[in-house]
Amino acid sequence: MYWYLQVIRYNYANFSGRARRKEYWMFVLVQLIIVGLAISYASLVDDFLGDQFISSIIALYFLATLVPWLALNVRRLHDIGKSGGYIFINFIPVIGRIWYIVLVATEGEFGANNYGPDPKLDYSDDIDDIGRLEE
Repeated sequence: MYWYLQVIRYNYANFSGRARRKEYWMFVLVQLIIVGLAISYASLVDDFLGDQFISSIIALYFLATLVPWLALNVRRLHDIGKSGGYIFINFIPVIGRIWYIVLVATEGEFGANNYGPDPKLDYSDDIDDIGRLEE
């Protein structure tokens, strides 16, 4: 939840800099849990509130998280040394989405790159990060 709140609170519309894999995938995980819970809840209460009300709530949530989601994707691409324009790869049917998942799953460049300092060096909470810092 920490990483999700970091994106929402402090990097809401921050398209510059870099985002670690951990930040990206934790945000994705929390998004999926929230959407799954919302859909489950909608299936339970649609008789009382109606489909349009629940759909409106879910749509408002997606609109509220669209900008931080896009910003996080651009920052994740920056971490691997790619331009934010690579997000448009998703528009290529099937192969584009697979290629994009491979890109965001790729480990970021070690050290500073054109888009800023290495975000892993800011956090020492991962075991492999500590090993990298000692080298």
